[in-house]
Amino acid sequence: MSGGELVADERRRLPGRGAWVHRDPACLATAERKRAFPRALRVSGPLDTSGVRSVVERFATEE
Repeated sequence: MSGGELVADERRRLPGRGAWVHRDPACLATAERKRAFPRALRVSGPLDTSGVRSVVERFATEE
C-alpha cells in the first residue's frame, strides 16, 4: 500500500503488510465489496484498488 493506493507486489518483495487475492476479477470484486483490504491491512478509510485491478485483469486475459 502506498498513500491509500494498493500496490500489486508481483515479485513478493515489498516490505510491510500484504494481502493475497486470487487472479480472478470476480474475487477482487468480492473483496472490494466486503471491504476486505482495509481490514486485512489494518487501515481505516477507502483504498484505491485500480492498480491491483489492472494486474488481476491482465492475468485473467492471459489464462
